[in-house]
Amino acid sequence: MRIRITELNRISAYWPGNASVEWGITMSGKRSPARRPTMKDIARHAGVSQSAVSFALNGRPGVSEDTRDRVRQVAEELGWRPSTAARALSGEGAATVGFVLARPAETLGVDSFFLQLVSGIQEVLAERHLGLLFQVVEDIDDECAVYRRWWAEHRVDGVLVVDPRTDDPRPDLLDELGLPAVVIGGAPDERHPGLSTVWADDAGAMAAVVDELYALGHRRIVHIAGLPGLAHTERRIRTLRAEAGRRGLTGVDSVPTDYSDAEGAAVTRRVLSTAAPATALIYDNDVMALAGVAAATELGFSVPRDVSVVAWEDSALCRMVKPWLSALSRDSVEFGRMAATELTALLDGGPARTVRVPVPRLIVRDSTGAVRSAG
Repeated sequence: MRIRITELNRISAYWPGNASVEWGITMSGKRSPARRPTMKDIARHAGVSQSAVSFALNGRPGVSEDTRDRVRQVAEELGWRPSTAARALSGEGAATVGFVLARPAETLGVDSFFLQLVSGIQEVLAERHLGLLFQVVEDIDDECAVYRRWWAEHRVDGVLVVDPRTDDPRPDLLDELGLPAVVIGGAPDERHPGLSTVWADDAGAMAAVVDELYALGHRRIVHIAGLPGLAHTERRIRTLRAEAGRRGLTGVDSVPTDYSDAEGAAVTRRVLSTAAPATALIYDNDVMALAGVAAATELGFSVPRDVSVVAWEDSALCRMVKPWLSALSRDSVEFGRMAATELTALLDGGPARTVRVPVPRLIVRDSTGAVRSAG
């Protein structure tokens, strides 16, 4: 075994001839970021020159087929991927930020929050002449695979992570890879060495909504929530339960959905078709709230005379329906700017930070009112 010290706080160990064995140990006992395999690594493991590796991997003549096959096999075992960014080849970085979204693609075109978030992100990246590489995937496993591929291919210098999960594998993976990242909407008490967090107080926002509805006499409140397993969804559900318990309310519930208008309407019909229907509905986005108003009207319910409606995200849509919707308002464009600013600070060598955005503000409009008879 040959050992060389690459930094004062890192030791890398290699076993020549094996596929790939490398790790880093810091003074704190934490793993150092993994190192991308290079052509030099492939040459060492395959027992050939770097020029032979280049010929083999780029399909150029000059090496035998046996050598070409051996080089490709070693490259696959090491997890090597070709760099697709010219700046990465020169050692200057990819000049690109990655953004992966693991959500149903059909829900994105009408989601005002993400459109505004990306707008704010792009403003900051454009000022720094950084590109944004965006990809939609099926699930969190696919998202992790994208990060590994981007890292191996030198595609991005850092990533923006959205929709934190309650049991989330991404922060540990990004720590291991050494990819700078900003988690948008993460919890303030989560700490990862290379990750910053920009978070909103979902608990405080939900408490404000419940306070308003309770003051109007509502005792049967249903929260038509977003995707289950998302950290912010779970925070809102927990807060609603806590507020209901504090007031002794038993007719309070949360129903997860996929954020789509179709599910928003379907759940609305279901909860309003019971023997004791809800008198107030809280929707986790504006699209579901609009669909919910339409569904309630079809069932013969009047908003807000029979049922009050609150949308979590304020947008122009909330003012394009009658009655205008009461909604939680926040500057989603600024949210994106803050996230991108924190990521560029990490890329500049700054420390990881936790930054809080202002609590979403409840704007009371015509869709909320006092119950006709408290139940």
